[in-house]
Amino acid sequence: MKQNKTTFFISSCFVLLIVGVYLSISLGITKISILELIDSLWNQTNELDQILIKDVRIPRVLSALFTGGILGATGAMIQGITRNPIAEPSLLGVSQGATLVIALFYAANITINTQNVMVASLIGTSFSAALVMFFLYKEVKGKSVSKLLLAGISMSTFFISLTTTIGILSNKSQLIAFWISGSFRNVTWTEFKLVAIVGTLGLLLSLLLAKKINILSLGDEAAVGLGVDPRRTRLWTFLLLIPMCAAAVAVGKNIGFVGVIIPQINRRLVGENYAKNIPLSFLLGAVLMVYSDMGARLVYAPYEMPVGIITALIGVPFFIAAARKESA
Repeated sequence: MKQNKTTFFISSCFVLLIVGVYLSISLGITKISILELIDSLWNQTNELDQILIKDVRIPRVLSALFTGGILGATGAMIQGITRNPIAEPSLLGVSQGATLVIALFYAANITINTQNVMVASLIGTSFSAALVMFFLYKEVKGKSVSKLLLAGISMSTFFISLTTTIGILSNKSQLIAFWISGSFRNVTWTEFKLVAIVGTLGLLLSLLLAKKINILSLGDEAAVGLGVDPRRTRLWTFLLLIPMCAAAVAVGKNIGFVGVIIPQINRRLVGENYAKNIPLSFLLGAVLMVYSDMGARLVYAPYEMPVGIITALIGVPFFIAAARKESA
C-alpha cells in the first residue's frame, strides 16, 4: 500500500513538473501557444518568438528546475547529517555566506559574470560551511545538536546585515538587493549549464553517501558501532554540499526554505531512508521552484516579484510547524 502511494506521488510530481515547464514557457506578458512553441523550436519562423522562447524562457525554467532540485537535495542531506529536521543551507547561513562574497565582488568592481560569480559563491559557501562544521562538531561532542540551528540563523542574519551594509557603502544596494531576494531574471544558457552539471553530478555523488547518512541518522554511537565514521561522513557530505550550494546561489541567488519544505514532505513517504529521500527531494524541489518562479513572474505582472518571497511564504508555516514539533 505504501509502495503504491509512493509510486503515485512520484508520478504526480513528474506530471506536475512537465506541466509546470510548459506553463512557464508559454505564460507571461507575451503568451505563447503550443503551436507557436513548436514552430519556434522546429520551424524557425518568427525571430522574436525564437529569442523569447530559446534564449529567455527555456533557460530560465530549466535553471529554476535544477536550482530547486539542488536546494531540495541539499536540505535533505543537511538534515540527515545533523539529525535536525529544520536545518537547510539558507537557515544555516551557507547561502548567505556566498551572497556576502558576491557583494564584496560588486563593491570591488570585479566583473560579474558566470565564472566570477561561481568563484565568489564557492569562497562564500566554503567559509560558511566551515563555520557550520565547527559548530556541528562542537555540539555533537557535547551530545547535542539542538543549538546548531540557532547558531546558523545568527550567522545567516549577520551575513545578510554585512551584505546590506556593503551595498549601501558601495552604492550598489539595488544590485545587491537583487541577490539577497532571489531571482532567475536574466539567466542564460551558460548559467543553466553550470547548475545542470553541478546538480546532476552532486545528485549522483549524494546517492553514494546516502547509506552512510542513513546510518548516521541513528546517532553517532550507533554509526560507530556499525562501522561508519561520523566525522568523515559529515566532512564528505559538506564537501559535496559546497559546490552544489554555490551553483544554486550563483544562478538563483539567495533562495530560502526549499530545503525545509521538501524533505519534510518526503519523510512522510519514505521516512529516514535517504537513498530515496535525497532523489525525491531533488524532484519535488524542482517542482516547487518551477511553480514558485512562474508565480514570481505572473502574480504582479508586468512587474516581477523575488522568487525568495514566494518560497518564504510557503516555507515559513512548515518551519514553524516543524519547530513546534521539535520543541514538544
